[in-house]
Amino acid sequence: MKGNEISVKELRADAVACLTKLQQILLVKEYGKGTVRNYCQEMKLLFKYYNHKAVADIRQTDIEQYLQYIKDVHKVGRAKCRSVAQACSFFFKRVMPSEYIVPSNLYPRKQFILPNIMSEEEVKRLFAAPLSVKEYCVVGLLYGCGLRISEVSKLRIIDIESDNKRIKVYQGKGGKDRYTLLPEHLLLKLRELYISEGRPKEYLFTSKQTKRAIHLRSTQVIVNSAMAKAGFKDKHFTAHTLRHSFATHMLNQGNNIHVIKTLLGHSKIETTMVYLHLQQHTQAGIQSPLETVVYGTAATR
Repeated sequence: MKGNEISVKELRADAVACLTKLQQILLVKEYGKGTVRNYCQEMKLLFKYYNHKAVADIRQTDIEQYLQYIKDVHKVGRAKCRSVAQACSFFFKRVMPSEYIVPSNLYPRKQFILPNIMSEEEVKRLFAAPLSVKEYCVVGLLYGCGLRISEVSKLRIIDIESDNKRIKVYQGKGGKDRYTLLPEHLLLKLRELYISEGRPKEYLFTSKQTKRAIHLRSTQVIVNSAMAKAGFKDKHFTAHTLRHSFATHMLNQGNNIHVIKTLLGHSKIETTMVYLHLQQHTQAGIQSPLETVVYGTAATR
């Protein structure tokens, strides 16, 4: 909501102090950069909206009114409302504890939306396209290892364990380390990229400008380029589509869902179970009763 009537308002002095304290607490607790940025931005907009009130006087009804306002006036979706609710929940629990804040009342009702995935034929078409080595490695890490786009961008040379055919995901989402697969064909491409990139010292994908890990946007541009070469420009396939496809195709092959959960780095099995809805039913030996009862046909594998 940048550039609107909220963002141009002035911040009160107590709001500035509260934002500084919020940022300090988030940093001390080692929250991710994205979380720090989002929480501070959401609370800044809330404080600006209520710049006629002291922060200590903001109540739950005020937050509910603000959520309704941004939905009605700015037409924001559920994700934005949830982001505001999460920021408020943290602030009024950890920074300025308030009994009147009931976080569960602020969260919009959860929606169940199946993620977009690629078919196995579409994946074959992608890797058969005339990809550059970098493009192949990026989409290969997303689909072949199930990495998040941020984990691809920050992949360190020392975390590619060639002998063990695995990749160590260092400090992934939630500050957790884990191991995932490293396919042989991908390993050969990673070695080729390493040489062509001048044997980088720390990150495999290094920005020529900053000499640090490349930005997420740059990684998504590489994914977009690969998808365009494969003829998927209008399909809206993203980096996360490849990760979703990795999990779903692993299930189709009969792999244990708990193993897939570990490879993906999910904290809860419920998060991984969404892929059960995308699994090919014939792979699980499931048939409609129309086939078995009415027509008496057995599954063909």
